[in-house]
Amino acid sequence: MTFLLALVPYLMDHGHVTVADAARHFGVDEEQIRESVRLIAVSGVPGETSSYQHEDLFDIDWDLFEENDEIVITHLVAIDDSPRFSAREAAALIAGLQYLSSLPEQADRDVLGSLMSKLALGSTGRPAEVAVGSSSVDTALARIRDSVAAGHRIEFDYLNSRGESEKRTVDPLRIQSLDQDWYLRGWDHLRQAVRTFRLDRMSNLTTTDEPISHHAAEVPLSESLFESSATDLEVVVELADDAIGMIADYLTTDAPVPGRNGRSRVTLHVAHDHGLKRLIAGLSGVVTVISPDTARTRVADWAQAALDRYAEQTDR
Repeated sequence: MTFLLALVPYLMDHGHVTVADAARHFGVDEEQIRESVRLIAVSGVPGETSSYQHEDLFDIDWDLFEENDEIVITHLVAIDDSPRFSAREAAALIAGLQYLSSLPEQADRDVLGSLMSKLALGSTGRPAEVAVGSSSVDTALARIRDSVAAGHRIEFDYLNSRGESEKRTVDPLRIQSLDQDWYLRGWDHLRQAVRTFRLDRMSNLTTTDEPISHHAAEVPLSESLFESSATDLEVVVELADDAIGMIADYLTTDAPVPGRNGRSRVTLHVAHDHGLKRLIAGLSGVVTVISPDTARTRVADWAQAALDRYAEQTDR
């Protein structure tokens, strides 16, 4: 059964195949191919009459098969009736594949290109022409991609969330995105550990001639984008149960504590107060800081300062 399920799509894709070619492709003898083709020709799906009629069965060009040892399927059953992507669905998937092909670790771009072509041909209509728009980090992405291919370290000035700039030398390991932001995960030679860097905070990015000393296959990377450390702040927040996934990268291993009205309290790991304020600002009205009191105060003061500044601007 597994062999037949593979053979039928193969014959459909190629249209006209010799028995010898099919045998070489699947690594079986020619007689097994002939027996399988004969079995396909008596396979199908019963129609409305619940009995097999001629149009309910696969069919082949018997003259070609018997006289020339060639296989051509002339009638398909059920497979042609399978759901197909709409033109809009295919366009959305093609855009996603274009996005993936821009990632440095996606080295086999020929496979992605082939898949995009198949999506275009297999949709119910012609997909709209789509392209992933360029951004301010495209140059950095291209340079990091080149350094990954060459196996060289990169150097850049990095502006952290405190507004401080430091020179970093990094072995690039992985590029990832979260919402609208791109991040580099790499071995930071200054910190001697894996660190995550936002690409739009990098400047003066260059590829060095120094070979990397840490490779992606050798350095364990967690599925979480943000790595926790012993110096992280632990903050308890409250939010709706269905919104917990929005802060999954910051969660500790502690289980959520159920509360009232479909809300729960969870413990987060954040590197510093600036990171907490940025996180809460992005989830305004969704997350409430519960403890510690110092975190509540700093977030409240930061929000009040923003309101005061807004009021000053509107009074002018």
